[in-house]
Amino acid sequence: MFVSVLDMFKVGVGPSSSHTMGPMVAAARFLDLMRASPFRFSGLRASLHGSLAFTGVGHATDRATILGLAGFRPETYDAAEAEAALASIRADHDVHPEGLGRLRFDPETDLIFDYDRKLPGHANGMMLMATDAQGDVTLSQVYYSIGGGFVMTEEELAAGKATEEGPAIPFPFQSAAQMLEMSASSGKTIAQMKRENETVRIGRDAMTRGTARIWEVMADCIDRGLSVDGRLPGGLNVSRRAKAIHEALLAERGQNLAPPHTVNDWIATYAMAVNEENAAGGQVVTAPTNGAAGVMPAVIRYYLDHIPGATSARIEDFLLTAAAIGGLIKYNASISGAEAGCQAEVGSASAMAAAGLAAVLGGTPAQIENAAEIALEHHLGMTCDPVRGLVQVPCIERNGLGAIKAVAAAGLALRGNGTHLVPLDACIETMRQTGADMSEKYKETALGGLAVNVPNC
Repeated sequence: MFVSVLDMFKVGVGPSSSHTMGPMVAAARFLDLMRASPFRFSGLRASLHGSLAFTGVGHATDRATILGLAGFRPETYDAAEAEAALASIRADHDVHPEGLGRLRFDPETDLIFDYDRKLPGHANGMMLMATDAQGDVTLSQVYYSIGGGFVMTEEELAAGKATEEGPAIPFPFQSAAQMLEMSASSGKTIAQMKRENETVRIGRDAMTRGTARIWEVMADCIDRGLSVDGRLPGGLNVSRRAKAIHEALLAERGQNLAPPHTVNDWIATYAMAVNEENAAGGQVVTAPTNGAAGVMPAVIRYYLDHIPGATSARIEDFLLTAAAIGGLIKYNASISGAEAGCQAEVGSASAMAAAGLAAVLGGTPAQIENAAEIALEHHLGMTCDPVRGLVQVPCIERNGLGAIKAVAAAGLALRGNGTHLVPLDACIETMRQTGADMSEKYKETALGGLAVNVPNC
């Protein structure tokens, strides 16, 4: 089992990795499929199913699909170009993806929100179709956006998660127990094992450049979020709060007025800054998803700015350790809110951040595993119930609390010797079972919870 740190943490665009980035990636893959086909095409159609339909507008799934079919990709997304392209497509009813010429596509009629038919493979399903001059479908493909911007075709999903390409990695752990056993037998830390796996698959230089870029984008996102106020788009009239809170915290510094627990306000504010940027459609890093994008950056910024002796040289170890934990959760359970609720998003992010922080604070592999377990355990059962289908309420504050829990979990783990009752593997399996049992109302459909009990218009 191998999930690269550069796949676990991807630079993308808000507000949702599974509902915005995923559909855009799926559309790009479909265009490549069309380019490889011997047929000539004249038009495009798309249908959205399950959670992609129910919360698609609030999560900008319609925009992402349209732009993806026009040739946009998350990693090179430009907001101004996207707005111009959308206006042109809505006016002219066509797209012009590179190498495919002019293709008919009217968003009003060719993009269908199918609320009645859930595709069998995953809650986030979509079908993309290409048509000939007569309007008949001559090529189609089902895609599933499985969380964190990861996309699989219907066939790939059916083939199973064991399917993997590339050279053999030196530490192929598929569970936390295996991870700890390999660490003990090799004498290597979790970060060192993950680094060797990455070196085999993507190369040391690519990994180093990539992780540096990941933190650069995370840090820039925090800084942007701390500098902008106003209201977030979508109709809820939610005000950005990170800037004002940050300014108040800065004003209190050095005055000995703030109680010690004010550090929690700093942590939460860093996370909220990121998720306010995400809600506004800004550039973020999936960590492991957009809906949970604020937890990891907040904990890293807390480490750098609030812990004596912290050094940016340890950020790579933080990210590698977090990615190792995230890979275990993704492989054995889920990081998708539409599949397992918010326990799979903010819960996973908190576990990853707790592990990363424990690692850079000198924790043993057993303490790191314990930190991840504590953080995940205390998110079990958390639902995904976004008001109006927007990644704003309760998502923005929830990231702040997830970051605080991560720091607390790391602290508790480091106070012990790594011995604990509930193994991380058992916690991950519990999360999977809980997600399977959870009502669809509470899995990113905006049909239950806060989404129906809070006035949203």
